[in-house]
Amino acid sequence: MTSTRRTRKKMTAENLIRASASSTAIETGQSVEAIERKLKVKNSKFLHLSLAK
Repeated sequence: MTSTRRTRKKMTAENLIRASASSTAIETGQSVEAIERKLKVKNSKFLHLSLAK
């Protein structure tokens, strides 16, 4: 059995939003699109925070 290495995709804000939205949609039964729209709103109270690197 040979091991293969996977290349990692760069995590972007778009990918993080999509992953969070799909996870939340599974838990709540809401649509992924609706949750994504809410997460992408630019007038969020947490707009001053950035993603950890």
